[in-house]
Amino acid sequence: MSDYRQLRTTFDSAAANYQAARPNYPDDLYADLLQITGVSPPDRLLEVGCGPGKATLPLARAGFPITTVELGPGLAEQARHHLAAFPQVEVITSSFEHWAVPKDVSFSLVYAATAWAWVDPEIKYAKAAEVLRPGGHLAVWNATHAFPAGYDPFFPEIQEVYEELGETREDDEWPPPLPDTLPDHLEEFEASGHFVSAGVRRYVWGRRYSADRYIALLDTFSGHIAMGEAKRSHLYAEIRRRLAERPDGQLTRHWASVLTIGRRI
Repeated sequence: MSDYRQLRTTFDSAAANYQAARPNYPDDLYADLLQITGVSPPDRLLEVGCGPGKATLPLARAGFPITTVELGPGLAEQARHHLAAFPQVEVITSSFEHWAVPKDVSFSLVYAATAWAWVDPEIKYAKAAEVLRPGGHLAVWNATHAFPAGYDPFFPEIQEVYEELGETREDDEWPPPLPDTLPDHLEEFEASGHFVSAGVRRYVWGRRYSADRYIALLDTFSGHIAMGEAKRSHLYAEIRRRLAERPDGQLTRHWASVLTIGRRI
């Protein structure tokens, strides 16, 4: 089993904490998504990898009927719980690759929030195009650690701990690139032969974290879930020690999302 296939199954162990620990995506992202794609209820949407419903809820509240496909049974159960008030939302426990597409059903928008990278690249674009109506759209976005000018100095300090533990990759770049240089998926979209560009948008925002909240966040990341217990305990002890030296005991972590939208050819 490839590394990405192994790591994508780790998220289910964090199912109970994922919704509260992970940040909400910006309201502007959803506004841009609807404006660029032109979708509106009752257009049917398909979400790939809904997790506990983090990106499903805002679109369900807007009145869209949504079919969601989630690999992890624990995450799918959390999604059903969080989306119980929306009977127009269906949560299916399956990988996107193995999901049986219903006959005579097509979607106006297929979207994936922080999940697209975990889907088999040999299958995902063709299958998304298969289920879309003519002229329908595919939209993918993420939420990654951002390092705008003036980012919190906590991070280069704690990076030294990761390096001491051997928990960095050879291709890790430090400091990471500025948010406005983060890559989009347009080249992939167009190379698939199924989509043409409809637009790219970028968003950056910051959140304050106490040690407990930040560690709860880290516990939802595949690399930290897969990290050995001794390493993880040492890392978290260092985070607590360093933040305890700050007057308010908190750090600022910035987030960036890159929204890529393609139109089905």
